[in-house]
Amino acid sequence: MGISYKLESFEGPLDLLLHLIEKNKVSIYDIPIVEITGQYLEYVNQMEKEDLNVVSEFLVMAATLLDIKSRMLLPAEVNEEGEEEDPRAELVARLLEYKMYKYMSYELKDRELDAEKILYKDPTIPKEVAKYEPPVDLDRLLDGLTLAKLQSIFEAVMKRQEDKVDPIRSRFGTIKREPVSLEQKIQSVMGYARKHRKFSFRSMLEQQADKLEVVVTFLAVLELMKIGKIHLTQEALFDDMQIETLEQEGEEESLNLEDMESFT
Repeated sequence: MGISYKLESFEGPLDLLLHLIEKNKVSIYDIPIVEITGQYLEYVNQMEKEDLNVVSEFLVMAATLLDIKSRMLLPAEVNEEGEEEDPRAELVARLLEYKMYKYMSYELKDRELDAEKILYKDPTIPKEVAKYEPPVDLDRLLDGLTLAKLQSIFEAVMKRQEDKVDPIRSRFGTIKREPVSLEQKIQSVMGYARKHRKFSFRSMLEQQADKLEVVVTFLAVLELMKIGKIHLTQEALFDDMQIETLEQEGEEESLNLEDMESFT
């Protein structure tokens, strides 16, 4: 949080300029720049020189006033629209903005002082009174209601319920999938290997119905590799793996599943 400096009754160069304008009772839109600049420089010369951070702000404004004073002695500049430019225009805009915020701060301060005089009392309503609910006026609630309107409301509710039901799926019963057998999957993978001879491991997994079948298929591949029925190769890390059957074409040996270790 920055430190706020205050010199006598002025909180900055703009505050001093406003004071001088009000003291001389001149219009902020027509500042007598020569007179105001002279009074401003007198005040700056009387300031303490120890606090350079604050003094520098007033010196910058003093330089601005001297620049405006010198520009007013020269022939007036003309803008693109052919109108004469007032060297004081930018300073006037800054003063008006500062004056607006200054008076807004006064207003907020007054509201803060007024708010300190307001007291609030916690509610002390008994629980019985707080829970009280006025009785429902059935005559008012059912005013204008007819059997025809009730029928229309009922049909609309039923229609929304019917729209939520899928006419196809609603006819299906509960379908239970039979558990995947590792022995059956070994036979299936071996049959697939005999048919294709060499194939992609990923393409075979993509043909499985769900995650459970993918896992069992993977276990079947591991078991067939263990007993030397298939061979798996991978050229690079994360590449697709290629599976090749080690049986010769026309040679189909029966699998002894009882001698295999079950992956459970």
